[in-house]
Amino acid sequence: MQALKLSVLFRWDLIFSCAQKPVEKVEKMKWMTLQAVEDSLQVLKRPVLIDLYTDWCGWCKVMDKKTYANKNVSSYLQEKFYSVKVDAESRKDITWKGKAYTYNRDYKTNDFAIYLTAGQLSYPTTVFIPVDGEPQAIPGYLTPAEFESLVKYFGEGKFGKVSFDEYQRNFKSSWR
Repeated sequence: MQALKLSVLFRWDLIFSCAQKPVEKVEKMKWMTLQAVEDSLQVLKRPVLIDLYTDWCGWCKVMDKKTYANKNVSSYLQEKFYSVKVDAESRKDITWKGKAYTYNRDYKTNDFAIYLTAGQLSYPTTVFIPVDGEPQAIPGYLTPAEFESLVKYFGEGKFGKVSFDEYQRNFKSSWR
């Protein structure tokens, strides 16, 4: 009788576990600090990607869950970029390339966010800083497929050499 109960229980567990939806693998993005990025740039030049977000921004959270958690996105960023998350509304002083940025009470944001976006604040904003270049801010939520052409444009060193329109005309997307 005991063996029969275990057998029935085992079969029920098997049926239940097979009926569950498979869990998608979520890739954990490895973010750096600004100081670690600056230190790394001294050793090896790479473009920098800054995810400019706020705590209250719903689309920022969606981008974290859908775009930055995508294995294609996170793998490519780990390979080609120094990536950092920056809270645009941080009240802490932020230092970048020897300059200190403080919280701006008038804009209710950190002056570093104002610098990165040239005053065009929007969240989320993806900021690309090409090797030896100035920040290029791309506002708004981006799906992995939309994100691909942008990160590869900067990651392959095409920025400043080929117009983005020309690059995009010949671009073949492979991320979903």
